[in-house]
Amino acid sequence: MTARERVTAAIQHNNPDHTPSFIDLCTPTMQAFTAKYGIRKEEFSDFANNHIEKISYNSGEFITGDLFQDEYGVIWDRSLDKDIGNVQKFCLEKADLSNLNMPAVNKEEIKSRTEKILNNGRETFKVGRIGALLFERAWSLRSIEELLVDFYEEEDFAHALFSRITDYNVAIINEALQYPIDGFYLGDDYGQQQGMIMGPLLWRKFIKPYLARIFAPIKAKGLPIILHSCGNILDILDDLVEIGLNCYHTVQPEIYNLKDLKNRFGGRLAFFGAISTQRFLPFAKPEEVKAKINETISILGTNGGYICAPTHQVPRDVPVENIMAMIEVFKN
Repeated sequence: MTARERVTAAIQHNNPDHTPSFIDLCTPTMQAFTAKYGIRKEEFSDFANNHIEKISYNSGEFITGDLFQDEYGVIWDRSLDKDIGNVQKFCLEKADLSNLNMPAVNKEEIKSRTEKILNNGRETFKVGRIGALLFERAWSLRSIEELLVDFYEEEDFAHALFSRITDYNVAIINEALQYPIDGFYLGDDYGQQQGMIMGPLLWRKFIKPYLARIFAPIKAKGLPIILHSCGNILDILDDLVEIGLNCYHTVQPEIYNLKDLKNRFGGRLAFFGAISTQRFLPFAKPEEVKAKINETISILGTNGGYICAPTHQVPRDVPVENIMAMIEVFKN
């Protein structure tokens, strides 16, 4: 089977000949790994036997030094966090959308990015990707504290903000769906370690309707959806399945009982991740890493339904030897 066929089989709850896998590294980790093992960054995906390739539809540019401005005009300070950063100043200081300038849909950029990945000769599972999809995008504009207060004090504003963000995302998705991509990977964190950031009731009121609108054109095309959310979102997994989710990432094992999760959702939801970057990979020995991967595959990979991966981009505190141990398992 090709990498694309393995991922397709796993998401459809069929048994592939080999559990599909994926590893993504934070910038400092990539630098350390490539220096240790003498490969180039551009070679890492093939070297790691990654089964998935992401076509990013987020955009932006560095405006000076470590300051990165995204497509919405949000400026992120990447002096410490080299991959995402911290918001330098929030654009919406008041619950008022009159000065919010929505980004334009750049059809030529979508075409260029998509065709570059589709035509690279790799038989991987190729997904369109939008990060900071909805809730994350709203709080990056407003601040998370103010947005959560808006849920109670400025409901009309919150709905209008989510509606505008949704309109833009749907326009991006509809444009990307003109090309033969394999699905979509969408990122939007709803969880914290002990539960959801806003709780399930507020999520159903403010997030779910707009997320369903974002999912709709992808489902109409018959393509699978992978959703990334850090934290504990057990309370809304049934909701996500209801509106069309096929595969959930990241599945943190320090939060979930993997056997219970598989038993409850295994026939309805595929899982992606589950090798902890928080409490396991930074502290384990390479042989322990290999054993943990095989154990996790035996739990989540029964009857398909699993893409094995670290729960997040691998951070700098993970020894590069542990990354190599993962790759050795994924290649065998």
